[in-house]
Amino acid sequence: MARPSPMVALGYGKFVRADRVYAIVPLEGEDRGDGRRTHVHVEGIDEPLTASRSETAIAADLAVALGQTPPGRRREGIPGQKALF
Repeated sequence: MARPSPMVALGYGKFVRADRVYAIVPLEGEDRGDGRRTHVHVEGIDEPLTASRSETAIAADLAVALGQTPPGRRREGIPGQKALF
């Protein structure tokens, strides 16, 4: 049986399937504010959804939901090997 894709919160009660998100675009200038922080493009929806969370927070949640390392976090090293940095 196939497992459903994890959901990612966009804020204000909006959730999307992690495997359907194909772009996140931060809002800048006058477009940003009053609960508007990021546009999230989702497969199957013509217009982007407006999220109240930052693009960084959404990207981190997407990475975790898809089994990847979140942006800005280091991967664990290879067991038995010293880190270079």
